[in-house]
Amino acid sequence: MSLVFAPPAAVTVPCTGGGAFPVHRVYCVGRNYLEHAQEMGHSGREPPFFFMKPADALVPVPEGETGVIDYPTLTANLHHEIELVVAIGRGGSGIRAADAPAHLWGYAVGLDMTRRDLQNEMKKQGRPWEIGKAFEQSAPIGPVRPMAQCGELLRGAITLAVNGAPRQKGDLADLIWSVNETIEQLSAAWTLQPGDLIFTGTPAGVGAVVRGDLMEGAIEGLGALKVKVR
Repeated sequence: MSLVFAPPAAVTVPCTGGGAFPVHRVYCVGRNYLEHAQEMGHSGREPPFFFMKPADALVPVPEGETGVIDYPTLTANLHHEIELVVAIGRGGSGIRAADAPAHLWGYAVGLDMTRRDLQNEMKKQGRPWEIGKAFEQSAPIGPVRPMAQCGELLRGAITLAVNGAPRQKGDLADLIWSVNETIEQLSAAWTLQPGDLIFTGTPAGVGAVVRGDLMEGAIEGLGALKVKVR
């Protein structure tokens, strides 16, 4: 059967050392650092919850380069959220936390850009808030670094500065739900596939950016991610 139009190109993210990581789905974990949960009006270790972004919301930024995103429509309050991104190389369902490392392919530095005003309005109305999270260019991401290069990341500084001024600072050890626990919970609800990415949550200090701002995120052991808002 012939296609009625050409399919979109596959979404891939460059890998350090060469090659490209083919993306299947993009999962995100909400409120997974205590201080960020508190700044968003919540208290602590609640059961994890998930949302998704379309794969084509990713904006891959090659190592050493500065990515560019356009300021999105319909918002006056675009927020940055720096995150550790987990890349799945082996799929499965019902994965136990103890077995989760065997399913990891690598890690990346990512930004979960958020139209906060739209998200908050949807929350007030009890409606889904994809409009606040799943828009075009809402997920800049640096190169995927294989575990063979960096090992399992259990701790390390995660930071973000805007125009050189520090905004967010935390440590991977402060995740409310660890990467392995997150995979256990996520794989109970969805069958994970090779190519899945998991944005694992953001530390405290989220805030707004405007056109012309330069965001510089970094995770110890992974490197930096620079993105300018146009």
